[in-house]
Amino acid sequence: MKKMLEVRKDFSLKAYNTFGIEAKCKYFVEAEDEGELAEFVAGYEWNPLEVLVLGGGSNFLFTGDFEGTVFYPAMQGIEVVEEDVESVSVRVGAGVVWDDFVAWTVAQGYGGVENLSLIPGHVGAAPVQNVGAYGMEAGETIAEVEAIDLEKGGRVRIAAGECRFAYRDSAFKREWKNRFIITRVVFRLAKHPQFRLDYGSVRSEVERLGGEVTLAKVREAVIRIREAKLPDVKVLPSAGSYFKNPVVAQELAERLESQYPGMPVYPLGEGRCKLAAGWLIEQCGWKGKTLGRAGVYEKQALVLVNRGGADGTDISRLANEIRKSVFLRFGVWIEPEVNVV
Repeated sequence: MKKMLEVRKDFSLKAYNTFGIEAKCKYFVEAEDEGELAEFVAGYEWNPLEVLVLGGGSNFLFTGDFEGTVFYPAMQGIEVVEEDVESVSVRVGAGVVWDDFVAWTVAQGYGGVENLSLIPGHVGAAPVQNVGAYGMEAGETIAEVEAIDLEKGGRVRIAAGECRFAYRDSAFKREWKNRFIITRVVFRLAKHPQFRLDYGSVRSEVERLGGEVTLAKVREAVIRIREAKLPDVKVLPSAGSYFKNPVVAQELAERLESQYPGMPVYPLGEGRCKLAAGWLIEQCGWKGKTLGRAGVYEKQALVLVNRGGADGTDISRLANEIRKSVFLRFGVWIEPEVNVV
C-alpha cells in the first residue's frame, strides 16, 4: 500500500518564516511528490480561509496561530524540457531555493532572472508574488505554472497569460488565493541575454568589476548591492522588503516632485508613476528606528526587522505607524508586500 502523506498537528512554524515568529498551525502537510499530494487532496474539503500554502516563508508575517492546514510543497529538481536556438524552457520544483535556481541559470548561460539574485524564498512563490528587483520580474520569464487545484482536487497547468502578473502581484494573490498549491514552474530563458543594468546602481557596480558584461558579473553585482543594504535573515530576522513601491497618478507624482526636489520618480506611462517607498519612509525619520521589539533596518528603510523576541503584532504595529506617517506627510498610502496572516 502506498504511504500516505504525514499530517502533523499543532506544528510550529517558527523555522518556516524568515521573521522568526513563533506561531503554530493546526495541521501541517509537507509533500515532495505532486502525485501523492494530488491523491491526498482529492477528497479534501477546501475552504480558502482554512488553508495556507507556504514556501520559504520569506513573505509572511504571522500575527497569531493559524487555525487551519498549512501545505508545504517541497518538490525538487531542475530540468530542461524544451529548447531552440534562442531560448530554453526549464521546469523547476516549487521547493527549490530561488537563489539556487538563479545561480544555476547563470552557470548555464541562460538569461532572464539574473537581476533577481539573492531574493529569499522558494521557486513556488515566484508566480504568486511575481518577485522582482532591479528592473526585472519573474513573470516575464514564466511560461507555465503546474499546480494542484484544491477546489477541484486535480492537477492543472496554468499558462502565464492566465496568471495576470502585475507589479508584485498575480491572480494567485487575489482571486485564486490559497486555491492552488504550486508544484512546479516552467521558465522560458534566453540563450542570448539582454542585460538590464539601468536600475539602481547595477551598472556602476558591474563597471567596478571590470571587463566584459556577463551574467555572472551581473549576478555578482546584484548580490553585492543586496548584501550591502539588506540583512542576513539568519542573523537579523526579516522578510526583505516589507512594503511595495506605491504607484500613483502622474499629477500627484509631479506635485510631490516639485515639493521635494530629488525625490525618486519612475514614470510608468498611461499617466502613472512609481515612487520609492524606502525614500518616503526615510524622509519620515523611520530609518534605523525601533518600536518595542521591532525595528526599521538602518541600511534600508523598506526592511522591517525582528530585534529579538518580537511577535507578529509588534511588526504589524510598527508597519501601521510607518504607513500613517507616510500618508500624513505625502498623501500616499504604502501597502505591504508581505502577507499578514
